[in-house]
Amino acid sequence: MTFTASTASGARITSAPALGPERQVAWPARASRILPNGLEVVLAESHTFPKIEAQLFFRSGNAATALQSPGLAEMTASVVRTGTQHRTRRAIEEDLRSMGANLGTTAGADTSAISISGLAEFSKGLLELVSDLARDAFFPDDEFERIRRQKIEELRIDRTSPGFLGSERLRRTLFGAHPYAIIAPTEAQVESYRRENLEAYYRAHYTPANALLIIVGDFKTAEMFGLIEKIFAGWSGSAPKKTPDTELPAHRGRRVQLIHMPGTVQTEVLLGNRAITRLHPDWFRLVLANSIFGGAFNSRLVMNIREQKGYTYSPRSGVNALLEHGYFTVHAAVRNDVVAATLTEMFYELDRMRSIPVSEEELNSARAYMTGVFSLGIATQDGMIAQLSTVYLHGLPADYLETYRERIGALTAEDVLMAARRHFDSANAQIVIVGDRDQIAEQAGLFAAVQQYDASGREI
Repeated sequence: MTFTASTASGARITSAPALGPERQVAWPARASRILPNGLEVVLAESHTFPKIEAQLFFRSGNAATALQSPGLAEMTASVVRTGTQHRTRRAIEEDLRSMGANLGTTAGADTSAISISGLAEFSKGLLELVSDLARDAFFPDDEFERIRRQKIEELRIDRTSPGFLGSERLRRTLFGAHPYAIIAPTEAQVESYRRENLEAYYRAHYTPANALLIIVGDFKTAEMFGLIEKIFAGWSGSAPKKTPDTELPAHRGRRVQLIHMPGTVQTEVLLGNRAITRLHPDWFRLVLANSIFGGAFNSRLVMNIREQKGYTYSPRSGVNALLEHGYFTVHAAVRNDVVAATLTEMFYELDRMRSIPVSEEELNSARAYMTGVFSLGIATQDGMIAQLSTVYLHGLPADYLETYRERIGALTAEDVLMAARRHFDSANAQIVIVGDRDQIAEQAGLFAAVQQYDASGREI
């Protein structure tokens, strides 16, 4: 990418400015231990701000019950924060205000979490609230019903979103009978859930032996361990049984699936294939290859179909690492008349990555981008927790964060080529297109036989 500027004399400079040396990262002191009840605790002491940030992760998420009760972990997380045996929802909100704290509860495919942040002087109160939510959530009937109605409305909106429909179909295609194939329940499934279903999930999965507590902030490590042991000591419960892995579908050749949305003037185009997890030896190679291909704003995909062709504003690609499996995706929302042209350019760039080594300029730019983004990501307490959780939840080496920039900086053009050839599976890519079939079906048929579906997932 060319940089243009003017000097004081008016002369124009068109060369890119030289990159400055990377700044050293001051890593906070880190300590970890497993309490007698099985709770894993990781502390990172940092005195930059008089605050703490804590997240209590559970190693269970939507995938744990996806085949029987999709979305149950997400609904459970939403209701958990609405009351405990000792505090009403209003009392929780008042406690948060009195401590100047923020509370959140979430669930993804593999994990659920309770997060809280606030002034370090209120550390005891903050952790007591987290403990209360993790051990004694009450699931009030009115709050459960409110969350259920809210979820149904969200699903109705999702069914009108091309992005959601495309992602849902692609995940089903890539993962088949595996729980990762299901990203959302149906309205009928949510209607069938009862408060007791959430309570059962909570009792089975919100246990100390299934949990990881990470705290970053202004504290003394020894004192914080003592506080945690006191607050969480009476909590008990074993880890849930792991479900056996499911055989994944084999994909031979390209396949096109078209989701019909009548009257749309824009088409959602996705393609993808299964890839690897963070534990794979190729992980660093692959994320660097993805950055060059379509993961960064100056990537080849952006330069081609945005800057040169003008087909779309923000094409992108991503390497998505779940705990058991990973997948690679390419995405763009384009005008109906350039669907085939967009797919052609996507495959052109994929095959170019697989055929020819990247230039030294591209390589240096991508390495600098990735190490820079990484450094920004650990500059805040919540960013540091996110990075630490990646290490401990995915079972990565203890020095993963400390050696990240060094390992990215050591990668070569041959490493990128190797990763692209192994993991950008162009020949067997699965294609999903969401739009008006009358406008795009003929274009889609240029790449493979087309299967058609409606917005509810029924084959047409």
